[in-house]
Amino acid sequence: MGLTRRNFLVAATAAGVAMAGPVVRGAENPAKKHRTAIVGTGWWGMNILHVAAASGRCQVVAMADVDRNQLDPAVEDIRKLTGDAPRKYKDYRDLLDREKPDIVIVATPDHWHPLIMIAAVKAGAHVYVEKPICHTVYEGRAMVQAARQAGRVVQVGTHRRVSPHNVSAMKFLKEGRAGKIGMVRAFVHYGGGPGRPEPDSDTPAGLDWDFWCGPAPLRPFNRRMHPKGFRAFLDYANGQLGDWGIHWMDQILWWTDEKYPRTVFSTGGRHIKQDNTDAPDTQVVQFKFDAFTVEWEHRQYAANNAEKHNVGCYFYGTEGTLHLGWQDGWTFYPADRGQVVHVDPQLNKPDDQNIKELWDDFMKCIETGARPVCDIELGYRSTTMSLLGMLSLKLGRSVQWDGQKEVIVGDPDAHKLLRREYRAPWKYPEVV
Repeated sequence: MGLTRRNFLVAATAAGVAMAGPVVRGAENPAKKHRTAIVGTGWWGMNILHVAAASGRCQVVAMADVDRNQLDPAVEDIRKLTGDAPRKYKDYRDLLDREKPDIVIVATPDHWHPLIMIAAVKAGAHVYVEKPICHTVYEGRAMVQAARQAGRVVQVGTHRRVSPHNVSAMKFLKEGRAGKIGMVRAFVHYGGGPGRPEPDSDTPAGLDWDFWCGPAPLRPFNRRMHPKGFRAFLDYANGQLGDWGIHWMDQILWWTDEKYPRTVFSTGGRHIKQDNTDAPDTQVVQFKFDAFTVEWEHRQYAANNAEKHNVGCYFYGTEGTLHLGWQDGWTFYPADRGQVVHVDPQLNKPDDQNIKELWDDFMKCIETGARPVCDIELGYRSTTMSLLGMLSLKLGRSVQWDGQKEVIVGDPDAHKLLRREYRAPWKYPEVV
């Protein structure tokens, strides 16, 4: 076929991938050192902040976390790494009011993303917000509106849009090398087992658990929830589909010209897990688009050597099948059993990611006024796709989605699940 890894990596840049269109407030001085703050100083947030600090274009002025057990060592780490002296905050509102940062990184648990991002852009900051952008669909809609009204750059942490092998795979697909795609299967198959319940316990000293729960229901503290484990609890996240799934939903939406599915149906449950998490350990979702069908599947048990890949997307086309993965790059298997094409990944340490490339794009857009490659509107679409799958699972029936009007058609009970009530005194972000 005449295709080589070199051919694709030469073309594997983010140029031409970002959404066209200026940001309202325009460009900023590229020589400026941006006053940068972070809300959420856990494992992944610090991965992002390390990249920001290493860019040489950011001064870390403040760091916020409701858990001093995370915040204190994180601040000390940044002091040693950069020489900066970031001030500590528990309440992100105090940080925004007193520090007036140019950039805010939002790396909290999922249920906090909307309120913090919206407050940050209203305070004049550009925002790098982790995926998924929200816990319910209409929070995401309010986030897009807030970003546009404030004229701020908002980059979503779907860094696979800038991973070189993902970029080259998209080029291959968009050029029609796999033929007409009729089906995409996205999946995450990880091992595990039934587990065992973790009893609730006293809140550790230094953690404000009421603030951690915030607008979500206040549940007793449990070490399975914090740190890291919150994604398996549906009050605060949306399980594997909301975590891993959004990356692959985003890849699918990047490839297609269609912006949303028309019909969504999910089934699954907790067939194996016996611990006190409540997210499904097994889930299958079917998304019907106009021109193709998507299937998502995950399980959190039965790791094995029988399946060649454990994460990624299979794009099934008339000319062959392309597997787009993570640590295994991408591979095209021709229908005529001709030459297999493979491209290795180029990932950064730690944790095999491409945050640096995404941060570089973020900074470029702040300085030029362009839309970022993972703009908030793109993150909203990908998050919505995942959330609709979870919504169908909770209902036990399919839903018809009108993506233009952003409503579920003909099902008032389902439509109510596009938002949820916030715990007082927090107010759900509304579109105005």
